[in-house]
Amino acid sequence: MMKEYISVSLVIPVRNEEHYIVACMESILNQSYPKDKMEILFVDGASTDKTKDTIASFAQDHGLEMIVLDNPKRIAPVAMNIGIRVAKHDILVRLDAHSAYPATYVEDCVKTLLSTGADNAGGLVRTRGKGPIGRAFSQVLSSKFGVGNSGFRTNAQSGFTDTVPFGAFRREAFEKYGLYDERLCRNQDYELNQRIRKNGGKIYLNADIVLDYFCRNTLSGICKQSFENGKWNVITNKLCPGSMSVRHF
Repeated sequence: MMKEYISVSLVIPVRNEEHYIVACMESILNQSYPKDKMEILFVDGASTDKTKDTIASFAQDHGLEMIVLDNPKRIAPVAMNIGIRVAKHDILVRLDAHSAYPATYVEDCVKTLLSTGADNAGGLVRTRGKGPIGRAFSQVLSSKFGVGNSGFRTNAQSGFTDTVPFGAFRREAFEKYGLYDERLCRNQDYELNQRIRKNGGKIYLNADIVLDYFCRNTLSGICKQSFENGKWNVITNKLCPGSMSVRHF
């Protein structure tokens, strides 16, 4: 438990997440971090399902203030930049709507950020899948065969590293190193972390922090995601030379 809780802003990009958003919001509701110290910002990319209605109903049912901002360009880096600009506080925790988080997630990320002096601090990803195909794909995404030396997916040890999923940032990191690159539909988190490191900043992975990410569970969804990832690895490397490592290819 922290001796003193400082106010933080949670920024969560969403688009058509009605099937996963409740698990994400329940994770937020169950956080050990005091609710009055968390500003909760959802940035919606023109969802065409019931995502926004689900957020509104959940917030009302549980007495939470959840702010929904509009992201007309629909992509995650734009959503993050909208949230960063609107956020009131100097520590920002980037959450993903396709994930669920342990009760101490926010607290542990913030403690790690403050104790290590890092610019971004996060943990490991445990990939979850539904059904036979989803479970098989989750095993691929958790193995070195499937993701190379991606430490945050393969149970790396705690320490300074090249990137972490999502994480907690100091606002001054964005002021010093810049916001998310809005040219990138994919890889924007990795590119930002590489830019931070290239310019003298630090990224810290705490292996005691583990979040659950829900992967695609249909063959068509997996194939589409894999194709898009491959395409954007090439585009990212062209737009931001040196930002991608060998494991991405």
